Amino acid sequence: MKKLSIIIPAYNEEKRIIKTLDSYYDFFYKKFKDNFELVVIPNNCKDATPEIAKNFAKKYKNCKVYNIPYFVGKGGAVIEGFKKSKGEFAGFVDADLSTDSDAFYDLYNNIDNYDAIIASRWMKGAKIGTRQPLIRRIASRVFNLLIRIMFGLRISDSQCGAKLFKRKSIIKVIDKLVTTRWAFDVDLLYLLKRNGFAIKEIPTTWNDDPNSKLNVKKTSLEMFLAITRLRLMYSPLRFIVKIYDKIMVKLK
Repeated sequence: MKKLSIIIPAYNEEKRIIKTLDSYYDFFYKKFKDNFELVVIPNNCKDATPEIAKNFAKKYKNCKVYNIPYFVGKGGAVIEGFKKSKGEFAGFVDADLSTDSDAFYDLYNNIDNYDAIIASRWMKGAKIGTRQPLIRRIASRVFNLLIRIMFGLRISDSQCGAKLFKRKSIIKVIDKLVTTRWAFDVDLLYLLKRNGFAIKEIPTTWNDDPNSKLNVKKTSLEMFLAITRLRLMYSPLRFIVKIYDKIMVKLK
């Protein structure tokens, strides 16, 4: 078993994926030699991301690529990465290099006796280079307040794209996850908490991608609906969601 697996879900990242792979591979090879792996999961890409990643993997045996040509969302890609990975510790990071390799290594160095460790952009001590636009920061704080109320998760940043887990904790919850889209991170952390696993949060170093085309209003609504649906799935009213989903499938 390898020591560390780093999962990188990627959607239309042909312009940035090589920079991310080069940075992470060079850094972690110096730290672990062959005792780590990069697991790249392109998902529903309409560009050359899968081909670029596969060409990179041909040169470096510690890099594996598993392309999913249809839509499964970030969460679906990460779940597939967990299933394909071999590390004693397995985590995931965004493909845009907003979390650099040093910051991800901080997770590994600080997991200690915890089952999971997550990076936070909002804890005291976090170093933020390029900040998100004000409206996105406000939306983030509102979302965080909602998940605290709805799920009892006492963390400051569920959505930061850098998280690391001990394999023994992930295998206990991975098949119980009920969402792979906007609420995936919340679902994962909530299930870990429900199963008695200890989660640690540490301040991180992070840079926003100024080229992000995220529609804040549309995304905020989708995220609110996603966590509302997730909350219902873990309640006696989950039958409502199941009925709704069946109706939507028939209407498509």
